[in-house]
Amino acid sequence: MTLPTDPPRRASRYHHMLTTAEYDPRTRSVATVRARRAIKAAHAAERTGAERFADRLTELSSSTPFLLLHLAWFTGWIAWNAGVAGLPVFDPYPYGLLTMIVSLEAIVLSSLVLLAQRRDLQLSELREEMQLQVLLRTEEEVTKTLQIVAALYEHQGHDLSRDDELQAMLQPLDADAVERDLAQQLAAGRIEAPPVAAARRTTP
Repeated sequence: MTLPTDPPRRASRYHHMLTTAEYDPRTRSVATVRARRAIKAAHAAERTGAERFADRLTELSSSTPFLLLHLAWFTGWIAWNAGVAGLPVFDPYPYGLLTMIVSLEAIVLSSLVLLAQRRDLQLSELREEMQLQVLLRTEEEVTKTLQIVAALYEHQGHDLSRDDELQAMLQPLDADAVERDLAQQLAAGRIEAPPVAAARRTTP
């Protein structure tokens, strides 16, 4: 007497991917780092001549030799025009020429620093937008995984309908509702804790 046997199960393509050399758990993390570097490298390659000059001067002005050079310059200028070295005075106290030169230098350096910071700010905004999109995609994946797990539990006879919090988590996230709620809180000047289901789309 032969016992009935279960039909052979079809191998899942995901199981094949996880059990062969095709799967590398470092692929996503390496790709993320590569993408982050690629964004910075692409923006660095697209810099104009003025932006490269601004970056160079910003790097130079934030160095210790730049500070020491200015200290030596100011000390020598004041000592010269104070008659300490016995040399002819060309910019007497209160050193109007020195003040004008330093003011012009400060204006130029400030403009160059603002130019470099503006480009860095644009790059930061691009990274933040990219991170937001990745987080929204991750939330969708987590919600889908939770729905699959809940379906498996219900298939095994577990009753999940009484868990209101779980039912809210199973709904897709409504990013627009979150944005509106944050905008209202900022306008009102206070922070309120929304209910669990407030940021989830309601499905019929």
